[in-house]
Amino acid sequence: MADQLMAILQFIVNVDILATYWERILKGVWLTIQLVVISCFLGFLIAIPLARMRMSGNVVLNGIAAGYVQVFRGTPLLCQLYIIYYGGGELRPLMQDLGIWWLFREAYFCCILGFSLNTAAYQSEILRGALSAVNRGQTEAAKALGLSPFRIARHVVWPQAMLIALRPFGNEWVGMVKASALAAIITMLDLMGQTRFIFARTFDFSIYLYCALIYLMFTESIRRAVLWLEKSLSSHLAARIPPTASGMGAPAAPAGGVDARPQTIGGIR
Repeated sequence: MADQLMAILQFIVNVDILATYWERILKGVWLTIQLVVISCFLGFLIAIPLARMRMSGNVVLNGIAAGYVQVFRGTPLLCQLYIIYYGGGELRPLMQDLGIWWLFREAYFCCILGFSLNTAAYQSEILRGALSAVNRGQTEAAKALGLSPFRIARHVVWPQAMLIALRPFGNEWVGMVKASALAAIITMLDLMGQTRFIFARTFDFSIYLYCALIYLMFTESIRRAVLWLEKSLSSHLAARIPPTASGMGAPAAPAGGVDARPQTIGGIR
């Protein structure tokens, strides 16, 4: 029994494969980080106008944004990557005439393009929901104070909307980390691509366990970072019980007829 447990442990903890291929694993990790960070950033930039179009009263703009979101959320990301990577090659003469062949020639740029367009659809809906959740009365109050539309958006609407959207954004970032493994399908040597390469050389299945562990570290780091960021940004919203004369913890009476209870912003305490 002990020999069997030792054999299983040696299979799982294979230090030799890490010592031999650690440089490839690090290169794959770095490439995965690049793909996820750049794609999420570009997707966010695309999502802002998409969210505004979805919220606009213009039927044409709303329809264009809704169609974009429906297409990219309703089709598999792998299918989108295939269309961009292989479909772009089929249209090479046209791409060269338009001067954008460089974007479809390299798998790296095809991955970033596919990931960015896909995550933009999800992030736009997150932004739309967060902007809609901000209390309309606060916007009206800001207008009554004479604030310009830019200052209302900067100081009233967007800070609250981003706080509301923080956790959904965290879910989307985690999803993009896991979806980035699809880059290996179109010849990218990201973390999953390097893992497949190492397995093809060694036939040691434990490398996939290390790969899964690294992805788990990525997702757990994002989860903890989002929780910390949310706690830091919402510290001013924490309820504070005012001290009482008796010291028994009962709420103090409102001074001068003004309600001393903590106020809420955008429906969030």
